[in-house]
Order: sequence, then C-alpha cells, then structure tokens
Amino acid sequence: HAGISRSVAVITAFMMKTDQFTFEKAYENLQTIKPEAKMNEGFERQLKLYQAMGYEVDTSSAIYKQYRLQKVTEKYPELQNLPQELFAVDPTTISQGLKDGILYKCRKCRRSLFRSSSILDHNEGSGPVAFAHKRGTSSFTLAAGSQAQCTSYFIEPVQWMESSLLGVMDGQLLCPKCNAKLGSFNWYGEQCSCGRWITPAFQIHKNRVDEMKMLPVLGSQTRKT
Repeated sequence: HAGISRSVAVITAFMMKTDQFTFEKAYENLQTIKPEAKMNEGFERQLKLYQAMGYEVDTSSAIYKQYRLQKVTEKYPELQNLPQELFAVDPTTISQGLKDGILYKCRKCRRSLFRSSSILDHNEGSGPVAFAHKRGTSSFTLAAGSQAQCTSYFIEPVQWMESSLLGVMDGQLLCPKCNAKLGSFNWYGEQCSCGRWITPAFQIHKNRVDEMKMLPVLGSQTRKT
C-alpha cells in the first residue's frame, strides 16, 4: 500500500535504463500492461531529470544541482542547518594549479569566489517582455538566443556564503574578504535580466567579478577579456 507509486517509478526507471526508453515511452509501456499503474508528480519529475542526465545520476550536473536546491527550498526556513553537500567548495581552499577552468574573483580585492562548474545555466526568458509592468519595450527588439541579456551569474551556494544564508529568506551577497557587494540571494527566487525566474536564486552580478582562465600545467592565471 505504501509503495504503489514508488514501485511504478522503479520499474519505469528500469525500462528507461535498460532499453533507453524516454520517460513517456517507458511509463506508457507499463500502463499498457498494468493500466492502474500510477506515480506521483514528484517521481515523474525525478525520472525526467534522470532522462535529461543520460540515464545516470550525475551529481555534478547543473540541472541536478538546481533540482537539489529546489528540494531544499521546500523545507526552508524550517531547516536548522543546511546540508553541507549543498555547498560548492570554497576555491581558496583548493590548490589552484590542480586543474584548468575558469575562476571568478572579486573585482575589488581579487579574492577567489567560485568556479565555472558552480554556474547554473538557465534557458532565457522573454527578456523585456517579462518586465512589461515596468517598461514598454517591444519584444521585436530582442535578439533570440542572445546571452548578452543575462547580466548576472546564477550559481550554487559556495561555502563562504553559509553564514549569510541560514535563518533568512533573502539578503545581499558580500565578498568575504572586502565586503564589496557582489549580488543577492533569495530562497523564493529572483528574476534574471533575461526575464527567466530562478528559484532559489544565488545571483552574482557580472560587473562585480573577473573571469580568470586557469592554465592547466603551471596553474597561472590570465584575465579573460
């Protein structure tokens, strides 16, 4: 009785994995055999995520991180402590020469803040149209697919943010070294400049940080232009 939806989800996931079926195809096949088979919306969402990750549970995937953050938001602010696995490692605690990639630093004091792997990409919203109540820009002025509309990075929480996030629903994100304002956070979500609503939102303004390209062997840094 307690596992009706759960068992349907497990069998559907098994067919997706072994036969590379889409969620819809696997679920349809199961319901053909057992018409009363049903699963709840939460399990449906998880299996669609499973499909999007290539039938693997990839905890480093941006869409997995976003899903995990949204699940935590459902329990916030009742949570007394935030799960430590929610936070990306503070880049200042890692040897910078171990791997290449892009590091983002405070433009004012040069303190390392986060890595490119912490950025949670999102599909663009409808730009100024999403702000119709604030401005009257025509949708025809938008360039489809232009990432230039996004003036902020939305990232997963980083360890240096922890003390600022606990017990409050929203606030500013300040550089842990010089206290320069970097952006803001809101567990209920914030709207990107492109119009997309991100929940929860940990937003760093692009004009407050510099991108530093890490060279793989020497670990030296070059500013990205």
